[in-house]
Amino acid sequence: MNEALIISNAIQWIVLLAVVLGLVALARQVGILFERIAPMGALMLDTGPKAGEMAPVFTLPTLTGPEVALGGRQARSTLLFFVSPTCPVCKKLLPIVKSASRSEAAWMRVVLASDGEEPEHRAFINKSELGAFPYVLSQELGMTYRIAKLPYAVLIDESGRVRAKGLVNSREQLESLFTAKELTVASVQDYIEQKA
Repeated sequence: MNEALIISNAIQWIVLLAVVLGLVALARQVGILFERIAPMGALMLDTGPKAGEMAPVFTLPTLTGPEVALGGRQARSTLLFFVSPTCPVCKKLLPIVKSASRSEAAWMRVVLASDGEEPEHRAFINKSELGAFPYVLSQELGMTYRIAKLPYAVLIDESGRVRAKGLVNSREQLESLFTAKELTVASVQDYIEQKA
């Protein structure tokens, strides 16, 4: 009887050590996985003004108020967010853009941009409650930044330089533009490549 107790106790210790070793191996693999699957920032398309270059200067009328100046020296950074009334992802991101506008108001303003027919955009502004943001319709603005897919965002700093830009489909990708500005890199991907 005593022998059976000693054997079962030894077996339990062996199983416990195997579980601990398995847990350590699993934790190591999770760490490796996080290194391989780094956070993905906004997809930066290599067209239009590049990060670090001076942003083109525009003074454009808005559908929601007075003219807005883009590029050149400004009091705050500008998040130029390209949207469309027919883009479902844009509609999904608008509450996130509104939230970011409130939380980052000390250093950033948001300007919405699109092109097309004015009546459709006025209805979109009213339905989505976008009256607080400058909303510009300018085909020239989209052509200058070479916007091919939506939603697309460009972050222009106070000095008028393009700090970060990219195709954004989620909160994380939008916030990656802010992170790129803080780290003074073109994109989160560039930062990861520099660290590797």
